[in-house]
Amino acid sequence: MSAATTRSRTPDRLCAEAVDLARSAAEEAAAPGVVGEHAGLVSEGDRVVTHFFECKEFGYRGWRWAVTVARASRAKIVTLDEVVLLPGPDALLAPEWVPWSERLRPGDMGPGDLLPTDAEDLRLEPGYSGEDEPGPNSPVSDEMAELVEAEDAEVTAATPANLPVAPSRGSIAAVAEELGMRRARVLSRYGLHVAADRWEEAYGAKTPMAQAAPASCVTCGFLAPIGGSLGQAFGVCANEFAPADGRVVSLTYGCGGHSEAAVMPAPPRPAPPVIDETRVDPFPLRPAADSGSVSVGADEDSAELGHS
Repeated sequence: MSAATTRSRTPDRLCAEAVDLARSAAEEAAAPGVVGEHAGLVSEGDRVVTHFFECKEFGYRGWRWAVTVARASRAKIVTLDEVVLLPGPDALLAPEWVPWSERLRPGDMGPGDLLPTDAEDLRLEPGYSGEDEPGPNSPVSDEMAELVEAEDAEVTAATPANLPVAPSRGSIAAVAEELGMRRARVLSRYGLHVAADRWEEAYGAKTPMAQAAPASCVTCGFLAPIGGSLGQAFGVCANEFAPADGRVVSLTYGCGGHSEAAVMPAPPRPAPPVIDETRVDPFPLRPAADSGSVSVGADEDSAELGHS
């Protein structure tokens, strides 16, 4: 270990004794009465020491005023370097900063809010990006002009030979617009899968509502179909009394508002009890006269025969 390293770890004596200078600097930078007791010091390097003072200001629990002082080589005077408020080991800190794009949640947008979409958003991919060139069979296309020149033909001044541009119905842009590809960006395959997973989780077959439904949405008359590849697995609920009214639902989803659930199933009735504990059975204290095999009274015929 070098001598310079050893000196840097040992606080300079004059800088370490400059507690009053450090406190005065901290009290000048802070509000009156918020600088507390001296909380130690640390050596920052050769003849550079930082003094710590407790912060009594409300809302800064565990923070410390850090005052750094220094001394030039072979100098007897300690000078002030900087004064800052730093968090201590037990300081109350704000949560880590998160970009707004990651903090945003569904339902956060309000009227007038704008949500810029990242240029590298994986949910989107470029749509129609070609130039608006005339079609191959257009009278003013490059292919037709070359054909006219090769055949040494003349194009009359009648319509559509004098058109400066291709007709709108024959342009590539018009065809792209009819196919829904005129947008600058369209949903990518990743965007479709993300949307499908989100809709399936919210209104899918594994939800408690679908588990208790009498039938699935694929047989419901309130299901409005949607186009595209997502239409093979999803639709829009149009039942105003259903919990998913106006939302995209999976075809395997279901609820109690199914269009064919006209008759409510009868609730099951419990079986009658084997022992009825709610009824009292009467029991006599003495047996009845006619309950035995022998009559209680004397028989006259048996008396004459001399039975004993």
